[in-house]
Amino acid sequence: MTDTASTPAHRFLALHRPGRPVLLPNAWDVGSARLFASLGFAALATTSSGFATTRGQLDGAIGREEILAHAAELVGATELPVSADLENGFAHDPDGVAATIRLAVEAGLAGASIEDYSGSEQEPIYPFAQARERVLAAAEVARAASTRVVLTARAENHLHGRDDLADTIRRLQAFVEAGADVVYAPGLTDLGDIRRVTAEVGAPVNVLTRTGGPTVCELAAAGVARISVGGAFAFVGLAAVAEAAGEFLHEGTISFTERAGAGSTLAQQAFG
Repeated sequence: MTDTASTPAHRFLALHRPGRPVLLPNAWDVGSARLFASLGFAALATTSSGFATTRGQLDGAIGREEILAHAAELVGATELPVSADLENGFAHDPDGVAATIRLAVEAGLAGASIEDYSGSEQEPIYPFAQARERVLAAAEVARAASTRVVLTARAENHLHGRDDLADTIRRLQAFVEAGADVVYAPGLTDLGDIRRVTAEVGAPVNVLTRTGGPTVCELAAAGVARISVGGAFAFVGLAAVAEAAGEFLHEGTISFTERAGAGSTLAQQAFG
């Protein structure tokens, strides 16, 4: 790398240590970003699904301009490096993906991820060659000396009914060869599969937490370098609010005010 150690991208990439993974919370607004920073996290990521909830939408419904404006807002919210979930790069062709990474650079991001999910119900995963070319185009921009961004390339097989670990590993290896700094196969929960990925891909591996999946300690022992939560924290918040509202609406009790007091204290500590 040509960056100095003080750049967000350099600091972010240095946190990726196999066996000592960086825990990456996915913030959905400025408040959650500042809360996570106050709790001691070393870096942040955005979440497309979590951010969509703030607009009353589902994942995938928000366009590139709004996603990148949101990412820039989170960059300015704390001193921590921020990596953005840029879905499929908001383009099918390599040039379009490269243009999205250029915008990510302009937004001040330390990292960005792109995935090989096409958005098509009939063919949800891009063909291998196309997927690799998209990563190659993104990496050429991300690795430019004056505009360094840590590029994460995602293989989405296991979120879309394609439980083909061999193909997933082949894709991740190709993404590393194309210039990705970090790789990521969301949906993997079997420790044996995760160990095989970390052993074979030749780059830091991110794992997404999922219900019934391995713990942080188990993932660390498997050689994982980064653990993220996706939209989980945002949805935990929605569930907690719905529970409190249900108590108020249907039971007429107000025990939720006790937790509200704890939240108010956290806000004072994070935003004061």
